[in-house]
Amino acid sequence: MARVGSMFTEARCKMKIREKDFNIQTGKETITERDETAQETKARLDYAKEQTTQAAEAEAAATQKAALLARLGITADEAKLLIG
Repeated sequence: MARVGSMFTEARCKMKIREKDFNIQTGKETITERDETAQETKARLDYAKEQTTQAAEAEAAATQKAALLARLGITADEAKLLIG
């Protein structure tokens, strides 16, 4: 998962933004391509960082859960039965 996060966190990697406008009166479709703005770059990098952090936290929680179940000597299904 860190590999995916590092791909998005490279600040020198500018994304191209494609915008499509559709004029409903004429039926004409216009597609424009531009570089992302500094604000869009920051938002994208912040989002990627947040996703990487959440994935790491989820992986840590799953590891802790598996360790606890192994220590108790029960399966996840058996734990569910005990809880309710």
